[in-house]
Amino acid sequence: MDQTFDYIIVGAGSAGCVLANRLSASGEHNVLLLEAGGSDRNILIQMPTALSYPMASRTYNWGYSSEPEPAVDNRKITCPRGKGLGGTSSINGMVYVRGHACDFDEWEELGATGWSYADCLPYFKRAETWQGGEDDYRGGNGPLGVSGGNNMSGNPLYQVFIDAGVEAGYPHTEDYNGYCQEGFGPMHMTVRNGSRESTSRAYLKPVMKRPNLTVLSKTLVDKLLFEGKRAIGVAARRNGKDTVLRASREVILSAGSIASPMILQRSGVGPEQVLQDAGIKPFHVLPGVGQNLQDHLEVYFQFHCKQPVSLNTKLGLFSKFLIGARWFFFKTGLGATNHFESCAFIRSEAGRKSPDIQYHFLPAAMRYDGTPSIDGHGFQVHVGPNKPQSRGRVIITSPDPEADPGILFNYLSHDDDKTAWRRCIRLTREIMNQPAMDDYRGGEIQPGPEVTSDDQIDEWVRANVESAYHPCGTCRMGALENTDTVVDAACGVIGLDGLRVVDASVFPTVPNGNINSPTIMVAEKMADVILGESKLPRRAVPIWIAPNWESIQRENAPARPN
Repeated sequence: MDQTFDYIIVGAGSAGCVLANRLSASGEHNVLLLEAGGSDRNILIQMPTALSYPMASRTYNWGYSSEPEPAVDNRKITCPRGKGLGGTSSINGMVYVRGHACDFDEWEELGATGWSYADCLPYFKRAETWQGGEDDYRGGNGPLGVSGGNNMSGNPLYQVFIDAGVEAGYPHTEDYNGYCQEGFGPMHMTVRNGSRESTSRAYLKPVMKRPNLTVLSKTLVDKLLFEGKRAIGVAARRNGKDTVLRASREVILSAGSIASPMILQRSGVGPEQVLQDAGIKPFHVLPGVGQNLQDHLEVYFQFHCKQPVSLNTKLGLFSKFLIGARWFFFKTGLGATNHFESCAFIRSEAGRKSPDIQYHFLPAAMRYDGTPSIDGHGFQVHVGPNKPQSRGRVIITSPDPEADPGILFNYLSHDDDKTAWRRCIRLTREIMNQPAMDDYRGGEIQPGPEVTSDDQIDEWVRANVESAYHPCGTCRMGALENTDTVVDAACGVIGLDGLRVVDASVFPTVPNGNINSPTIMVAEKMADVILGESKLPRRAVPIWIAPNWESIQRENAPARPN
């Protein structure tokens, strides 16, 4: 193409689709959105209950894995990343969690000026249409539809899990994305009218016919092009041919926490030794590129169910056919939910100001691929500590843009993370053994009642822990004087002009929750910065913090203020 665009956005995922919409909205700027994958027009992407299928497909998933992880028995841990319009928002579990207010205040404390919760909340609101309508915390007319799926109406186990948490002394929260994250309550998901609400569906498809927006799929970006220290475009491969695409204003990397640092490194931007080892001539040494990799881990805590109410009888082919048919014609029923309809966020010990453990409750005992893990009925909670101290890295291993990266998360390499897992397992077992569960809870399947000592817990966690698929932090935002900082508070790459990174790789630390929602927020916020628009006014709203958090591990929360 011989056209020069004002903005080139690399990656049509959770951030890129947002930017494509917002930067092209005025009609004044020519915007090019590049995506290495193809279309997301697939019924198995759109049907929420079918979430395991696109993630298992190499058509829609890059299929990355880590290197052998030393602290988890040298296992290679899978790292799914979306490939196609919508990116990972088209293959994820659709769970909508913003994170705790303290997470974003932490970002600012770490040098990301202007990224406190009060600064971010207006952009969370602008992005969202919440099923309950707008209030001080939730949005009512944004592009992204958010709901409770079937709102716990389809299974009694959802409420039983919440009741058990309250019996154990934890708060009940009506809206963990609002006034009070801490506690047990209903879970929210990016599902609108029974279908997956990816950023492609919410942000991109409604504006695809804008004359000033060009979307090129199946276009793999190799590297950035520079004049001096200014980015002027990208070199890419499309349909097997090399091509050069130019930008007069900015190139914006929104390729995600794995691919964005890879593109920088292939362009000669990154740690000097990493570049030299990969056969790349250093152009701009920036030690933090690809470093600071963070992720959440989780395990499945499983039980037999004494009553025939779980979803395990719905996992056969005929049941799936009936569920699929109802969804196809009416967009209702079990096909219209991800089945994670209740959840919890708790503090694992006194002295923590905000939650550090997250629960997704599922009324079935099953594997992530959708197959049953037992005969008969069962249920499980997906659980793990959410504020890990371990840090990893992403590096290129070759100049070839089609070569897989070297990913090492260094899971559980920090002693604090091992201790956190011991607390997590013991607290979870206590919660699941509350009287509210007695009528339903059968025997513990895993970890198993024999796993009790520190050594037994450590061994079981090493053997069974899996990624929760929340990689972030590899182009971290922060103070300019920090040697590991990659982008400034405006997401501009330090020392270079005309180049930003806008995706989950800029997170200084991983939030307490799933990362799709904060990634969308970052793109919404940065769209105003890129366009030179006035920032939305800060919103300093009340947030519940346990009054005695310094000395007490669990406290009941008061009602939300009027």
